[in-house]
Amino acid sequence: MPVNALFSFLIRKRLQQIELFRDNPQLTQLETFHHLVQQARYTEWGRRYDYSSIADPDTYRERVPVQDYEDVKPYVQRMRKGEQNLLWPTDIRWFAKSSGTTSDRSKYIPVSRETLEECHYMGGKDLIALHYQQFPESKLYQGMSLVVGGSSTIEPLRPDAYTGDLSAIIIRNLPIWVEVRRIPSIETALMDNWEHKIEKMARESMREDVRSIAGVPSWTLVLLRRILEITGKRHILEVWPNLELFMHGGVSFRPYRGQFEALIPSPTMNYLESYNASEGHFGVQDRRGADDMLLMLDYGIFYEFMPLDQVGRERPKTLLLHEVVAGTQYALVISTNSGLWRYMPGDTVRFTSTAPYRIQVSGRTKSYINTFGEELVVENADRGMQAACAATGAVLSEYTGGPVYMDTDARGGHEWIVEFSEPPRDLAHFVLVLDDTMRSLNSDYDAKRRGDMALRPPVLHVVEPGTFHAWMKRRGKLGGQNKVPRLSNDRSILEALLTFEPA
Repeated sequence: MPVNALFSFLIRKRLQQIELFRDNPQLTQLETFHHLVQQARYTEWGRRYDYSSIADPDTYRERVPVQDYEDVKPYVQRMRKGEQNLLWPTDIRWFAKSSGTTSDRSKYIPVSRETLEECHYMGGKDLIALHYQQFPESKLYQGMSLVVGGSSTIEPLRPDAYTGDLSAIIIRNLPIWVEVRRIPSIETALMDNWEHKIEKMARESMREDVRSIAGVPSWTLVLLRRILEITGKRHILEVWPNLELFMHGGVSFRPYRGQFEALIPSPTMNYLESYNASEGHFGVQDRRGADDMLLMLDYGIFYEFMPLDQVGRERPKTLLLHEVVAGTQYALVISTNSGLWRYMPGDTVRFTSTAPYRIQVSGRTKSYINTFGEELVVENADRGMQAACAATGAVLSEYTGGPVYMDTDARGGHEWIVEFSEPPRDLAHFVLVLDDTMRSLNSDYDAKRRGDMALRPPVLHVVEPGTFHAWMKRRGKLGGQNKVPRLSNDRSILEALLTFEPA
């Protein structure tokens, strides 16, 4: 059977499976729940909570406490030294390194073979399947796929395991049918010096027939601009005329869309978002041009959703899928086929639809500004920045925001540090649109801003191009899944950037 015919058959089959869980979401999740609990009943964790006697999600929620990284860290440390059958029955040999906690510089998330094959790989395949559904004449597989991934190293506590960015772990374990069409070389893809890596990636890829790109938007932009510098071309389609798909995730695409559309001036260029984290692959954008993602219910993940007023409580209540309400924000709680049980990865989501279940990532449980009761989340800020750019012709590179504490007039405010690749025509108007848009999106913020009584108008500082890149480099946070913190409830990031002097 020719490759394209086989590919078409597999895509049609997978699209039918997606339609099946769309039509039967509760049944799909219940089957996932029973499979996970049965698989883990003889692990140390499963014996501790007597998984053998858990018959339904209600019993599970009553018996097993909600976890964060500090709760599972002792198990992770033991697994990193080689112990097995602790949280999950199959061997854990990969540990995805992600941003740390208050007590650690990094978190190490266990990644099982099941999670790689049934979750992370499935997410990538589904994005391609959905692209082909939208563009039946696509010829992606006749060219190359550029993967802008992270770095990995041998796990220092044992010789038969690896630690690295999730993307690097995925690259190390790709099936052969993907690997033969992927660039750059694996040696380049896994480099940990991002400045050298960008240079090598640019030179390895610029003469290839690249038809799709996968990566975090911010670092992908750095690569594309370097390719244009080397080649002297005006835009990326002069380098890769057959480019048709960018699969992105890790951060919101809203602040970067304008830059990509300028670099890739094609009305048929497809941008598909993926909600992929170290802990699992949760959602894919199933409609072209949509601003939300389909919650993927058959990836070996059982979902719960915690109302935000329950976050931080000793015995927080959670909702199951059939109990959620569209338009409401929830903290995500997951149980996975890597042995994370009732685990909070720290993301907040909002449902845009419950038939089928579609979500937007609205922020982080610890990434917000709520110093004055305004409850401003990252999504509010992203949309505000997007509207301000559209109104003033600006192109945004990066930004971060935090509080200005109350002064003698008992008024506080918000302070923003912004880097533009194209500055706004009128900076004052930019600030006004940013403020007005966030007020229209967030009633708590609007109430605090009304009459400038509790919150003064935003203060905005524009920094030179390259400032955020240099700051991230100084912190050892270049590349991979590292990203600029968007919001903080204290001034630590603001003060660090305001006093930062690039070398």
